[in-house]
Amino acid sequence: MTALAAAMQLLVAAAFVSIPVVRHRFGPAAKAAAVAELRRQNVRPEVLDENRLRFDASGHETAAPATVAAIMISVAALNLAGADLARPLTWIFSSLVILMNLAIVHSNRTAVKSVQAAFRRKNDPELARVEVAPFLKAAENAFPGWVRAQTHVRNTTVFAGSAVALLAVTLG
Repeated sequence: MTALAAAMQLLVAAAFVSIPVVRHRFGPAAKAAAVAELRRQNVRPEVLDENRLRFDASGHETAAPATVAAIMISVAALNLAGADLARPLTWIFSSLVILMNLAIVHSNRTAVKSVQAAFRRKNDPELARVEVAPFLKAAENAFPGWVRAQTHVRNTTVFAGSAVALLAVTLG
């Protein structure tokens, strides 16, 4: 059963690695689309850089998923090695991954409201003029259609893989 837990943890790691890979590949196109939308709204595009708003895989967009992947790979290795720590670490980190992914899904579903609130907190009058929904939609549309399906597969993999890993170490 520990091999099953390890396999699931490796799938979860791969799912998290896919986030910065996709953003690295298509983030520049998303930024270009967002810039075009800002111009349509008569908002200076430089406001993105001035407020450190990005669509690529820089900063936390890579660091966070890479860290999760590294932890899951490490716990998978412990499971494969039959280490005593594998079970409690699987419980801790697989549970945390489920909670984190719930937060990610919630953030994605409430992106317009969240970005509007973030723009207000910046106290930048130019950002306050941005119509957020079309701005985000323009950026989203710059990603290929398969990315939406990949997001659903990734979320399913993370939730199911983590749940199966938890069950495997519990029953094993």
